[in-house]
Amino acid sequence: MPLSERTLLLRLLDQAFNRQAWHGTTLAGSLRGVTVQQALWRPDAKRHNIWELTLHTAYWKYAVRRRLTGEKRGSFGRAGSNWLKLVKVKDASAWRDDVAFLKHEHAALRAVVAGLSPTKLSARSATRRWRNSELIHGVAAHDLYHAGQIQLLKRLQRP
Repeated sequence: MPLSERTLLLRLLDQAFNRQAWHGTTLAGSLRGVTVQQALWRPDAKRHNIWELTLHTAYWKYAVRRRLTGEKRGSFGRAGSNWLKLVKVKDASAWRDDVAFLKHEHAALRAVVAGLSPTKLSARSATRRWRNSELIHGVAAHDLYHAGQIQLLKRLQRP
């Protein structure tokens, strides 16, 4: 029996974020073992670091969830949007909290997707440009894009 679109989208979200996948490292996997120093390192003053990428991906999981539910803007658990400012105290505890925050946002998005009907999946988003299923697919691709960036940033830091 063929899998439903919702089941496929959930698998895609999970394989991009934290489940075993044929393509290699997931977003959560790319963050495993990253130290505060690694998270804060940037190759150039005008480039993003791993910590910023972590919060950026959390924000877009929230943004897609908000679009799927019709939730109003402004309910994200951190100040700002898209590219957020880092907290003033940049220690191991704050880093762990922000990685946990990303995992929380993934779980919240996943729960919303799991409850969507086929009709809601094929409906257009509030912007009318994309179908809801395309937003979900896009957030998984976004995770993988930034997982690759994080892997590259880690590699650039090696002596």
